[in-house]
Amino acid sequence: MTEDQLAARVRELIHDVPDYPEPGVVFKDITPLLADGPVFRAVVDRMAAAAPGPVDLVVGMEARGFILGAPVAAALGAGFIPARKAGKLPRETVTGAYDLEYGSAVLEVHADTIGHGARVLVVDDVLATGGTAAATVELIGRTGGEVVGLSFLMELTFLHGREKLAGQRLDVVVGF
Repeated sequence: MTEDQLAARVRELIHDVPDYPEPGVVFKDITPLLADGPVFRAVVDRMAAAAPGPVDLVVGMEARGFILGAPVAAALGAGFIPARKAGKLPRETVTGAYDLEYGSAVLEVHADTIGHGARVLVVDDVLATGGTAAATVELIGRTGGEVVGLSFLMELTFLHGREKLAGQRLDVVVGF
């Protein structure tokens, strides 16, 4: 499947859900994409192939970043680190606060899981306002890791999230 064919198929499989989780927000449901084994595999392979050089760790952001990040890490032969919502990790953490299109939140990683100088690829399902990704980049930096790139399944271009990630290497499978 070519990149254009993959992008077209991904667009077909992502369903818009209006007014979820609150009025005015259009949620992008990736469940149909995840249920299509060949397309899911093609997306994972595409995201892994775009990694800039060797990667030691993949950090996936809660929650759909876990679904994409873990298989991307496995494809790269890298470790996987979940960036969890506040209060979900049992040991000492490093935190990063961020704003969403419809609120704010905090992400955490265990303080001892990203070693100094580790080459980290950040993976998530959607680049929207860029707040989640920017907070994740910041917290990885505070642990001593080096973010070598960010990879997203989709980008909501009208929200201009790239602006918060200036200077970072970005890869997106499909834009909306």
